[in-house]
Amino acid sequence: MPKTVAELMSRDPLVVRPETALSAAIQLLAEHRISGLPVVNEKGDLVGMLSETDLMWQATGVDTPPYIMLLDSVIYLENPQRYERELHKALGQTVGEVMSDRPVVTIAPDKTMSQAAKLMHERKIHRLPVLDSSGNLVGILTRGDIVRAMAAASD
Repeated sequence: MPKTVAELMSRDPLVVRPETALSAAIQLLAEHRISGLPVVNEKGDLVGMLSETDLMWQATGVDTPPYIMLLDSVIYLENPQRYERELHKALGQTVGEVMSDRPVVTIAPDKTMSQAAKLMHERKIHRLPVLDSSGNLVGILTRGDIVRAMAAASD
C-alpha cells in the first residue's frame, strides 16, 4: 500500500503571521534548521509561504533595471514592476512584505507520496503545506520527507 502524505508529513508545523518581524522569522528558520515557514493570518488561514529564496533579496540587494534616456524619458529595458517587487523584498521588515505572493500550492493528507512528489517536481517547490478538508493547516511535507521514505522503503 502506498504511503500517504499524512504518514510522511511533519505535524503541527511552525508558522508565522504576515506581521511577524522578519528578524524573528529568520531566527526560527535558523534555530530549527528549516528552509521555509507557512504564513497564516489571525484566523489561522494559510496566506503564503516564507522561504530562504524570499530572504536572499535581504542579503544581496537589488540591481537597478537597465534603462535608456530618450528625450527626457526613461525607457526601461526590463519590466520595472519586477524591480519594484525585488526592492520591496530587499527592504521588507515583516514576513508579509517579503513572503512569496503567488498562490500557495497545497496538498491533502490522504494523497499518496507519489502524487505529492509529482506535484513538487512539476511545480519546482520544496515544501507542501498539508490542509485538511476544512482548509486547516495540519502539516507540512518536504522533499526531504519523501527522500527519507524512499530510503526506508529500500532497506
